[in-house]
Parts: sequence; structure tokens; C-alpha cells
Amino acid sequence: MATRLSIFPLPGAILFPGLHLPLHIFEPRYRALVGDALARDRRIAMIQPQTAAEGAPLYDVGCVGKIDEVEALDDGRYNIVLAGEARFRVRRELDVTTPFRQVEADLLADDGSETLASVERAGFEQEARAFAEAQGYLVDWDSVARLDDRTLIDGVSQIAPFDPAAKQALLEAETLSQRCELLIQLMHFFGRSDPDEERVTLQ
Repeated sequence: MATRLSIFPLPGAILFPGLHLPLHIFEPRYRALVGDALARDRRIAMIQPQTAAEGAPLYDVGCVGKIDEVEALDDGRYNIVLAGEARFRVRRELDVTTPFRQVEADLLADDGSETLASVERAGFEQEARAFAEAQGYLVDWDSVARLDDRTLIDGVSQIAPFDPAAKQALLEAETLSQRCELLIQLMHFFGRSDPDEERVTLQ
């Protein structure tokens, strides 16, 4: 069954079900979006545009978030935290009079009980350690070891320093195992970038 969603098309911003995304809202149209959401069901749909151009086409898959925390500033801006609820697939964009864009979409049912095989988890943690060391990140690996598989994989997918297209591919992965495998490939690929250059090298 299709549902109507008000969207926040923000390049590079990915939200996963079960995770949180802090946002600073300052543009008038997105201040209107937050105000509308607060007056209705507190839900905002995060989705990436395919380019940074105004009115750019959207990717097919995004994630609905519910405003979990909100700070209304004196000048009309907001600081909010979205709690991810469900992925969605866009059917079509709607012709609307609101300053923010809206879509008709289908909510996607994810298997929240899916886990990784022990060999998958071990392979991921090994690649993650190598990636973190290469990038100079300080990680509390004892805390990482205590995370459940979905929180770990989706959490790294959401915060990893990959380009928007790569993060979109992670969001669109159908299963946790597929997302884990793709994440390992991306860490291996991006981890080979030359630290003295801004581009990723293939050699």
C-alpha cells in the first residue's frame, strides 16, 4: 500500500532503520517541512538526490525517520534528531504546492532478526580494523564487539566516509549479508586511496 511522504533530499545523508541522524535545519523550505511534520506525525523521509542540482531526480530508496528530539531556535531554525523507522521505495513524485517535495512510496519490510554467519562477522571486523588503522581512526573495539550484527553493519554504513553513490548502494542492499559484503568491498577500495591525493586510486 502506497503512502505519501514529505522528503528531505540531502546529498550524502543516509538514515537506516533503528539508527539516529542529527540534522541542523536552516533553509526556509525545510523549516516548513519540520513544522509540518511536528504538526502531523513527526515523520520526515530522508532520500538522496542523484545530483546536487535544484530539483534533481531522486534515488529510488530512502528511509523514513521520526523526529525523536527537537530544539526550536529563536530565529526559526531547528536542531532535530531523526530515528530511522523503515526504508521506502519511491513510486512517483507528487505535484504539490508545499515548499518541500513529496512522494508516493511503498514502505519496505526488512527482516530485523537477520544475523551474520560467524565467518562473515569476523571477516567484517578484520577489514574494519585495517580500514580504521589506514584512515587514522581511533575505535573502541571492545564496544564494537558487543554490538549486534545489524547495529554494527548499518551503523558503519551510515557514518562511513564513502561517496553518496556508495552509501546509496549500501542502503539499497536487500539483506544484511549483502550489505556486509558490499561494506567490506568499499572499505577495501576506499582504504587504498592515496592519503596525499583527494581522489581514490584503483591501482
